[in-house]
Amino acid sequence: MAVLVQHYKKTVVPALQKQFGYKNVHEVPRLEKVVLNVGLPAGSKDAKLAETAEQVLRRISGQQPVKTLAKKSISNFKIRKGMTVGLMVTLRGKRMEALVEKLIHITLPRVRDFRGLSPKALDGRGNLSIGFKEFIAFPEIRPDEVERLHGLEVVVVTTAKTREEGFTLLKLLGFPFKETN
Repeated sequence: MAVLVQHYKKTVVPALQKQFGYKNVHEVPRLEKVVLNVGLPAGSKDAKLAETAEQVLRRISGQQPVKTLAKKSISNFKIRKGMTVGLMVTLRGKRMEALVEKLIHITLPRVRDFRGLSPKALDGRGNLSIGFKEFIAFPEIRPDEVERLHGLEVVVVTTAKTREEGFTLLKLLGFPFKETN
């Protein structure tokens, strides 16, 4: 069993039950999935960028990314309906647990000028969105192999019902949040 799962069961669940008064273990919020997303520049005819982004997502997640297509045409952005505008991967189960552990202990500490995650990155249902300007903080990516940098978004989806529940869950799991004054 993964270290994150053991920590969740032994430490996080009892703490959340005590703080929020859950009677049943199944009421306690948990991680549901992690979504990795890369947006491609609109109207980009550069197939190499899409290929690079696909390889990066495949390396980080261990899964084949899905292309996200434009739902409608927008002439100002030179987007036609059906064009590829991004790539995404959804992770659940053991792959999700491994990525979250890697994110907390390896990737976030490697980010340049990292001072903690902003609590504002949480939405109203306790889901966390983290944007990376460059993907080289991930250990699977070797900086000498990188030709072009692009952004990467990581969304950690929880089963929490409120922002406070989600924040407490993620904080107890070890996500490094900034101290708010």
